Amino acid sequence: MKILDLYIIKKFLLTFLMMFLLFIPIGILVDVSEKIDKFKEHELSLNQILDYYSDFVWYYGYFLFPIFVFLSVIWFTSKLSSDSEITAILSSGISFNRFLKPYIISATIIFLVSAFSGMFIVPEKNKSFNEFQYKYLSKNKKDRNLSNLYKQISDNEFIYVSSYNPTRNQAYNFSHELFNENKLVEKISARNIRWVEEDSIFRLTDFFKRSFVKETEVLESRRIYDTLFNFNINDLSSLKYQAKALSFFELNKFIEEERASGSPLLNDHLLERNRRLSIPFSVLILTLLAVSVSSFKRRGGIGLNLAFGIALAFIFIFFDKFFSVLVVKSDFNAALGAWGPNFVFLLITLQIMKIAKK
Repeated sequence: MKILDLYIIKKFLLTFLMMFLLFIPIGILVDVSEKIDKFKEHELSLNQILDYYSDFVWYYGYFLFPIFVFLSVIWFTSKLSSDSEITAILSSGISFNRFLKPYIISATIIFLVSAFSGMFIVPEKNKSFNEFQYKYLSKNKKDRNLSNLYKQISDNEFIYVSSYNPTRNQAYNFSHELFNENKLVEKISARNIRWVEEDSIFRLTDFFKRSFVKETEVLESRRIYDTLFNFNINDLSSLKYQAKALSFFELNKFIEEERASGSPLLNDHLLERNRRLSIPFSVLILTLLAVSVSSFKRRGGIGLNLAFGIALAFIFIFFDKFFSVLVVKSDFNAALGAWGPNFVFLLITLQIMKIAKK
């Protein structure tokens, strides 16, 4: 059986790699045809475009890992079935559960690669991918400057900006309020605030400060004012992709900070954290489903199995998108939103596996 295990593992991984290398270039070609005018407009170099598509592969490939696995397993398992190889294997006395072993080993390898990528590699790629999108591909300035953030950064400090430009590390219409026992003691306003990396300071333009000392109001204003605050420039961002650009451990810390500040995007960030685990696990579930669907002969052969598999893949994508939108647009539990499609398809898989065993 070890020879057979190695044969199936080899078929699994090679077919998955072939599926990935087949569909990702098609996605790139479609994207190039849509973005080529933008590339010309901004006179981007070949290296900039290649860097963008390097990030593109990780950005989209990671989310499509489970679908590629699902279609790969259906493809080569259907071929084994049509050649009566599975019938011969099961007729030799090997149980269906034992037959699943090499599939589970292969799926576990992809699960580990997917989990590690999603926690540490993909976030870094997401950051540069989204920055490129906002800098060069956004349709208008309104898309680039995301707006209206009001945030609590400590027990008695609040900040507000009307818009934030992630490519310039700059926010507009900034205000900082300091309270003492629910009484305003200081308010700083500025037309814009920018992080100056080389000096590690915040630079405020049209700075204006009001301080309240007992019954006296003290006013101070300057054209340019450099200072420090106990927050990062990224804290002024209302970008939903901010959490996507953090490694798993950074994301956990970020979520605690967002929870303390009462961020309106907290549910989005919790969804992102749960999806870092739910997407790799879907590889295991869809592998079992694909084997169960394609392990017995059909009159329509491979074509019918593939059609059935593609239909199930679209249903999975629909459920995944439905639950994600439900979390983002409402107070629906983020864990249920991330794990809901897996739970639904696990139930479907268990039912089909019962039929396949018979």
